[in-house]
Amino acid sequence: GDVPVLRVTRRGPEAVHFVPAALEPGAEVLLSLDWERRFDHMQQHSGQHLISAVAEQMFGFKTTSWELGRQRSVIELDTPLVTAEQVEALEKSVNEKIRDRVPVTVRELAADDPEVETVKSRGLPDDHAGPVRVVDIEGIDSNLCCGTHVSNLSDLQVIKLLGVEKGKKNKTNLVFLVGNRVLKSIEQSHNTEKALTSLLKNGPGEHVEAVKRLQSSVKLLQKNNLNLLRDIAVLIARDFKSKPAPKQLFVLHRKEGDSEFMNIIANEIGTEETLLFLTVGDEKEAGLFLLAGPVEAVENLGPRVAELLGGKGAGKRGRFQGKAAKMSRRGEVQALLQEFISHQNPGA
Repeated sequence: GDVPVLRVTRRGPEAVHFVPAALEPGAEVLLSLDWERRFDHMQQHSGQHLISAVAEQMFGFKTTSWELGRQRSVIELDTPLVTAEQVEALEKSVNEKIRDRVPVTVRELAADDPEVETVKSRGLPDDHAGPVRVVDIEGIDSNLCCGTHVSNLSDLQVIKLLGVEKGKKNKTNLVFLVGNRVLKSIEQSHNTEKALTSLLKNGPGEHVEAVKRLQSSVKLLQKNNLNLLRDIAVLIARDFKSKPAPKQLFVLHRKEGDSEFMNIIANEIGTEETLLFLTVGDEKEAGLFLLAGPVEAVENLGPRVAELLGGKGAGKRGRFQGKAAKMSRRGEVQALLQEFISHQNPGA
């Protein structure tokens, strides 16, 4: 019916289907196959058999495991190194086999048939029951396998080897795409290329250089911005100190800024007598805060400030800083600090 199958697993000779709702025992159901997904799995699985067989024939690389991923698949090869030249030669060879339209056949043998011993296998499960399946790629490979496969290598369309990655225990992971996944990857790459062409205002061959220039420009702007923020921090502190009667509480919020900006202000003003509450970031969302001042006061107030701001922080030696999730509550923090100072100086 319309009940989705979440997972299928094997238990002895039975295929066990997991569904989200109970079905009546003994009820007949019509199974509807997701053919697009099934054919994708067939292409990737048969492609893996082909790649593994040819890799072993050409270079002696044995396959120890493989993973069928959602977007790309990986074959684990029992070798510490696969060169770019070997990857290129392997890709060329497997695609030649596809163009040769080599048949792929599936046959069943009794588990005790002597021929089973001549077929590649990683062994049968302990609870295996019934005959065993042998998947043959004519003249190339013969392998015990319970998976679904294409009937001819031409159904694979094309294989693209994306390269290698370092694997576990001195092994190498070979990344690959087969068939429709290659077409989807090309489409995605082409769409990305079109978008970059529009944004960068140049052709695909110039994208890399354009991005490098942008990165250099951004680094320079970030450096200049940081220097300006430092200068502003110093000026803010000097302006506060130049006033004839410095206040015991200094509060400042600036949307642009970082931890260094706040610490420069605290260093310039000095925290032996003044309590500072500094914040940077979006005024109504998240940001950073710094509470600085006399050690005892900061130790007492720091955790309460963090709690009011819906954030977390830590501190030592008269400074408590951290992240704030509720910057809109800065006014409540300021009221708390003013109340604290009033209690410290009741006659003021």
